[in-house]
Amino acid sequence: MIFTSENNKLIICHLTERICIEPWGQNSLRVRATQYTKFTGRDWALSEPLPQDEKKAEITIDGNQSAIIQNGRISARVNGSGVITFYKDDKQFLREYYRNYNGTESLESRCLKIIGRDYKPIIGGDYALTVRFESNDGEKLFGMGQYQQPYLDLKGCVLELAQRNSQITIPFAVSSLGYGFLWNHPGIGKASFGKNYTEWHAAATKEMDYWITAGDTPSQILEQYTAVTGRAPAMPDGLLGLWQCKLRYRTQEEVLSVARKYRELGIALDVIVIDFFHWTRQGDWCFDPEYWPDPKAMCDELHAMGTKVMVSVWPSVDKKSKNFEELFEKGLLIRTERGCIQTYDFQGDCLEIDVTNPEARKFLWEKCKKNYYDYGIDMFWLDNAEPDYAVYDYDNYRYALGCALEVSNIYPQLYAKTFCDGITALGRQKEMIHLIRSGWAGSQKYASLIWSGDIPSTFESLQDQLSAGLNIGLAGIPWWTTDIGGFMTDDVAAPEFRELLLRWFEFAVFSPILRMHGDRGPHDIPPLSDKEYGGGSLYTGHPNELWSYGEEAFTIMKKHLERRQTLKPYIETLMKEASTTGAPIMRTMFYEFPNDAKCWELSDQYMFGSDYLVAPILHAGETKRNVYLPAGQWKNLDDNTVYDGAQTIVCNAPLDVIPVFIAVRNCR
Repeated sequence: MIFTSENNKLIICHLTERICIEPWGQNSLRVRATQYTKFTGRDWALSEPLPQDEKKAEITIDGNQSAIIQNGRISARVNGSGVITFYKDDKQFLREYYRNYNGTESLESRCLKIIGRDYKPIIGGDYALTVRFESNDGEKLFGMGQYQQPYLDLKGCVLELAQRNSQITIPFAVSSLGYGFLWNHPGIGKASFGKNYTEWHAAATKEMDYWITAGDTPSQILEQYTAVTGRAPAMPDGLLGLWQCKLRYRTQEEVLSVARKYRELGIALDVIVIDFFHWTRQGDWCFDPEYWPDPKAMCDELHAMGTKVMVSVWPSVDKKSKNFEELFEKGLLIRTERGCIQTYDFQGDCLEIDVTNPEARKFLWEKCKKNYYDYGIDMFWLDNAEPDYAVYDYDNYRYALGCALEVSNIYPQLYAKTFCDGITALGRQKEMIHLIRSGWAGSQKYASLIWSGDIPSTFESLQDQLSAGLNIGLAGIPWWTTDIGGFMTDDVAAPEFRELLLRWFEFAVFSPILRMHGDRGPHDIPPLSDKEYGGGSLYTGHPNELWSYGEEAFTIMKKHLERRQTLKPYIETLMKEASTTGAPIMRTMFYEFPNDAKCWELSDQYMFGSDYLVAPILHAGETKRNVYLPAGQWKNLDDNTVYDGAQTIVCNAPLDVIPVFIAVRNCR
């Protein structure tokens, strides 16, 4: 084992492996290892420039026996077997899992022949890599993006590191032991947070790359993480009220009639969203002129009402699209390694644009600018952003950036960057926000508003979204939303769906963005056209406006919308905090109360910023629930009763009430 210090980095060489440990941000280290002679030089999620005083470290080398590198409160010690152990203030918190005989009587001497960094050569390619760490008893782990499961604490979970519709991989974990860990690799893999050991696996990679930070609280850890990966920009004005959407507004007259009715009812409509197949064919990236004859006039009227306009963009390109041949000939589409070239098959024989290629990003933005933005469209809904493959055979796809196994997870980040770069070049970056179905580490810096995908309309799904929203916030994404009521509704008239819709709406009032959307079945509305293509040929869902569900539902939703309007100044302060420190808008209880052990156990209530404690109703037929109040005094927003904290109370919650409490110190 050879230890050297080079340019403020600790370098360890043994046989064909080269390891580099260096300071990277406050109280943080970046660790890389490779079987090649040099590193790739890719920083991936670690994209932010670092102040010079955050690049200094203390390095101590003891011959060929061991070495220590320290950056602020974090240090890494490497022994003579190359095993890395991490410390915060000289207290161990993470150690590589190593069970291999090395000819000495050290703690690592074992006969199992299991090593912490396990490279498996891929015939004709790079390496599959497994990195193992000792598990810590009693540790809790959070973050990692969005997974459709009810588990907030991820200890004991196995997570696929891959993007799918409603599954978002952001491989950053926050530990209850006071550290954060970023697996800085955008390829397909797996994270296993086992009781016996933790394992990170990359299906294909050229090098190991992870970043680790130490802090006293989750807020400090997240601030240090977003300092090196980026933070959300300032939220544009006028977006914190109601967003209206459905599957699908088929014509510009439908859009205008909805906006006009909201105005007649005296309800402010901040955003109206035009969903998919307003185009003729996928990949045209323009309105079907038969049903959208004057987009500029439509936008002008909506803007006059105070409503901004968002339009859906898909990355899929039909072979019959007017842009297909040019994209195909220029090599700007995702390729397959074998078999047919098709990658997507919804309503057409499609390939998908390769946004890892800068030329493809430029092509896409120029089309969307000309055919949408120049008409007055304010924002873009970047759907199918995983991208959504017909079959998730990641080993069969290749990008300009590399094989999908090595790079696929970064696709949604670069999809958002396409529009971020285009709008920034026009000097209008303060106005941008992109609703997008997926993301990766650092997506927040590209104005990504992530939503939780095409989820079922069930109470079980609502429970999953609470865990998803809290964990994605801990992974650095403060802008997050859901389809109110879920996306997939079989029977829009069912009483049980209306109960779910109202409970979901109440919850959504206390989320970053309040957005009505969903495919309201059954699909029994005749199409506008008998053509085989175009915006008139596709089905649509039933109405999904506030008035669509009867007088009682309308009254309840309007009541809660009025509360949302009063919260706007407060939410604006949360958005500013997110852009300054990386703090999430929706926060786990332990984020605000890290010293309260009870708060680390709670997964069915949360903090909306630092002032509001929200306890949503998550089960059908439920009209009361337990709510834990941390130390202090708390006022119930429904009846103004003030309670002492450090206790669990039973709170009534009839259909029109969501239990919400405000800290008395913060009552306004």
